[in-house]
Amino acid sequence: MHSVSTASFGARGGSSVIAPIEGGNRPEGGLAGERVRYLRRRLGAADVGAGLVGGLVAAAMGGVAVEAVAIVAAALAAAWPACALVCGLYARWDLRTWASGVAEASRLVLACLLLSWPLYGLLVAVEAETPVAGAVGGSGSLGAFVAVFRAAARTHAHRSRAFQQRVLIVGSGVVAARLVERLRAHDEVSLSPIGFLDDDPAGVEVRGVPWLGEVRSLPDLVDDAAVDRVMIAFSRVGHDELLRCIRVCRDAGVAVDVVPRLFEFIDSAPTVDQIGGLPLLSIDVHALSPVAQLAKRALDVAGAAVALLVLGPALLLIAAAIKLDSPGPVLFVQARAGRGGRLFALYKFRSMRVGSEVLVREDGAIVKAPDDARVTRVGQIIRRFSLDEAPQFINVLLGDMSLVGPRPLVVAEAQTLSESWQARRADLRPGLTGPWQVSGRSHIPFDEMIRFDYQYVAGWSLARDLEILFATLPAVLSGRGAY
Repeated sequence: MHSVSTASFGARGGSSVIAPIEGGNRPEGGLAGERVRYLRRRLGAADVGAGLVGGLVAAAMGGVAVEAVAIVAAALAAAWPACALVCGLYARWDLRTWASGVAEASRLVLACLLLSWPLYGLLVAVEAETPVAGAVGGSGSLGAFVAVFRAAARTHAHRSRAFQQRVLIVGSGVVAARLVERLRAHDEVSLSPIGFLDDDPAGVEVRGVPWLGEVRSLPDLVDDAAVDRVMIAFSRVGHDELLRCIRVCRDAGVAVDVVPRLFEFIDSAPTVDQIGGLPLLSIDVHALSPVAQLAKRALDVAGAAVALLVLGPALLLIAAAIKLDSPGPVLFVQARAGRGGRLFALYKFRSMRVGSEVLVREDGAIVKAPDDARVTRVGQIIRRFSLDEAPQFINVLLGDMSLVGPRPLVVAEAQTLSESWQARRADLRPGLTGPWQVSGRSHIPFDEMIRFDYQYVAGWSLARDLEILFATLPAVLSGRGAY
């Protein structure tokens, strides 16, 4: 939603627990179809720009003659959009792709690898001095520029009011209310709830979203209210009525998303089995084997070491700025609950004035606010981009933390956890980033963050860690929930 998908309830920051059902007879009709084409045009422009820059890098690293540089740049600018199209890198109805593009990472890497061979052949043809270096460097830089340029294109598109999709929710109650909260908290998905339908909404409040009638009124509303998307969230109506809703939407070319029951566990059900034609989501028992633990630790050590080397000069500048901005130490050291409940010393850049009291609510969550007077001027900047967390790479090297994991709780927060399932979050080392980071940070309520952590631990995989790492940079740059 997460990940929802950024619009989801699950732990996947770039992966949705909302099961998409595409429009039927007119898969790209209506306003929603126009928006998809609008985004595709901007992604196409971003790809051409990334191809040009990647071609210049390939020419420079390959030692191409000056008169042939334009040939390499133009060829890559033309070839990359075609390769991206073949590899399925253009906007679809999938909310994960629509919102952030993080779900495209594997296809992006594959496309760059495929294009590296023709690029090598082109560099040989123009008599480059080091064609191998040019092909490797060019394809690698191309992937990086594509990610940046596409992120900028999506940001520009999602800021347009005309890009908003009008969403009608079928269902009410707790799940529908949480769905509305997610849609409003994650404006990057450009989904605006206009109302909800249910046959028995009595006593149920979906804050700020009006009840528009019973489910049988859906066909009229789809036409009259210019609905772009319908989300089904645990309605009280029967199975046949819900199937009729889906058929109506498919015939009208309106996309449908279904929030599955037991959505909290869908992340750990990656496969669909069948028994006599009946599909089953199989939720396996996850065990963190010694090999998996070794792989996770190897990723932690390598990633933290590289990050400290690359960010070293920037960290020294931040330390100097903190010293000049306000009196006190550069680092803030605090006891946090780690793996198995053991306490460890967590390191952060100091972002508050010395002597500031850490305020804690009754539920144990730390009190944070965007306009906190305790935060220094430098502290506001480093918090905005999560740079105050950078010293935790040292915690990762020491083995107290992981690159990806549950949020490291302060002692007061950890003491409020009383349920046995909540203790499962301590089966893994706390992380510098995690599902809570990519799903909204401080915008995520404390109890929801604990659920995210549980889902992450219960369904851990190395691929999931890599997915969260890829999703962290866009989340940090967006600044959502950072204060």
